[in-house]
Amino acid sequence: MKLITWNINGIRTFRDGIKKALDSLDADIICVQETKVTRDLLDERTAIVDGYSSYFSYSRGRSGYSGVATYCKDSATPFAAEEGLTGLLTNHEGAVGCYGDHAEFSGEDLQLLDNEGRAVITQHRIMCQENVKTLTVINVYCPRADPEKPERKQFKLQFYKLLQCRAEAVLKGGSHVIVLGDVNTSHQPIDHCDPSDVDDFGENPGRKWLNEFLHSGKQEDYRNVEEQYKESEESIDGIHTGKFVDVFRFFHPTRTNAFTCWSTLTGARQTNYGTRIDYIFADCQLTKEQFVAADIMPEVEGSDHCPVWGQLSCPLLPSYKPPPLCTRFLPEFAGKQQKLSRFLVRVDQKSIQSEQMDVLPGSQEEGERRENLHPSGPADISGKKRVFPSDSVAPQGKKTKKIKPSSKPQGSLLSFFKPKLTNVVPPTDTSTKQCEETLDKITTMQNSQQVSTTKGKESMVTDIAPEDKALLSGGSSHVFTSITTEVNDKHMMTKHSTPQPTVGQYNVKKGESKVFWKSVLHGPPPPPSCKVHGEPCVLRTVKKEGPNMGKQFFVCARPQGHASNPEARCNFFAWVDKGK
Repeated sequence: MKLITWNINGIRTFRDGIKKALDSLDADIICVQETKVTRDLLDERTAIVDGYSSYFSYSRGRSGYSGVATYCKDSATPFAAEEGLTGLLTNHEGAVGCYGDHAEFSGEDLQLLDNEGRAVITQHRIMCQENVKTLTVINVYCPRADPEKPERKQFKLQFYKLLQCRAEAVLKGGSHVIVLGDVNTSHQPIDHCDPSDVDDFGENPGRKWLNEFLHSGKQEDYRNVEEQYKESEESIDGIHTGKFVDVFRFFHPTRTNAFTCWSTLTGARQTNYGTRIDYIFADCQLTKEQFVAADIMPEVEGSDHCPVWGQLSCPLLPSYKPPPLCTRFLPEFAGKQQKLSRFLVRVDQKSIQSEQMDVLPGSQEEGERRENLHPSGPADISGKKRVFPSDSVAPQGKKTKKIKPSSKPQGSLLSFFKPKLTNVVPPTDTSTKQCEETLDKITTMQNSQQVSTTKGKESMVTDIAPEDKALLSGGSSHVFTSITTEVNDKHMMTKHSTPQPTVGQYNVKKGESKVFWKSVLHGPPPPPSCKVHGEPCVLRTVKKEGPNMGKQFFVCARPQGHASNPEARCNFFAWVDKGK
């Protein structure tokens, strides 16, 4: 029997196909973390793989976040499966059970801890020394403690406690237990690339929890776990000793540089500058009696983590039918007719009416919502109903095009670039008639002489009588605009006679424009060379909130590594001088 755990950093890691990737890993039970898929985005090719049964847990709060999945070969089909650690997400037969004491957790805490899709539990039957035993596999993706979010640190510790509570309850119930996945904490200094760079390494709450959860907090004599396990059974009440073993360290107690996670931003995988935060934990008896090997697979790429595998000598006994949690039984993949009520949500009509009564009259958003809710309702605040002449004539069922009547004729685009007139006198019938007479004069003059140059137009406008000029300057604004528009339209028609700039003049102007824009929008400065390697540096930007956020700087282009590694990045650093 072989198990594998791998943080895949997105289900799209399997670009060549999920089945091909699973077959290449060659394991009976494959546990993946950080699938970043929610149920609505889960497609059939990922959920149903020929030769495997799959079990998913999804994030219910954020899309593209967290998520774990367990793929079991048909020869390793479990007889029970469950999503989450609390039991709140289980509403079917075939649950694992044994939830432990949740007295120190509130109901809200339990719901939040299972709301991010961080655990899937499968239960199998194995043959151990001609006896059928139960094996429970807990696939977990433990939270990361964001230093900028203190509440996530507490959330992580609560998840650890809940995981320990469930694992020990299942173990007490008579089943062997394996906890595997991304724990997001490096245990010992040997599991970290540079432990001296971490302040108070041993005082980290996550490491303290690992010391409590595992059978020994020290890196010594992993071979004597059976004796230590017996001692823990006889230990004094109140002193807690761990019930589980780090299987990798059981077989490789002193191996260094055995890391499973590297930073992709700094290219740290090239220099093996990482941490070991992916584990396989097993109860002491199972580790001693059944595990035969365990190791990491740093040669497998596609994620910022690498797989970890463990092998047992006991064979699996498959169940004849997968448990209800199996994805092939989901309605969207089972090929069953779904009820329409499954897609509908009950809405409280009273709340909708209260929202409509409390809207702000000046809100554009609320106005649009009123239009959508009541298309034939009030069109404005006054409450007057729109009336369209075509409404009474158009037959039902046919769409009619409603033409909005225009209040004034469409003007020329040039009219919008004229200076606004001040001291405008409202038009009267007498002034309107005088404007019409003036327009007739202009039209007669335009027909009597050819307008070919700008000088001709100037003389045409100058010939207007003084009283007509006064009328134009003091009359209606829209009449004056129309007159101006006609004159400008004539000007645009004769514009082709004006001389055009030559090619040489155009090139000169273009060159001046280039010089101007280069002086304003200059590109990034040329990178300096680092002092140690003499190679061009790379440009970086500060993204962390603070006084330097948004500033740019140069660092060595080589991947991050230990200070003693000459092939790793040197300590060159220089801020970008904005003045250059």
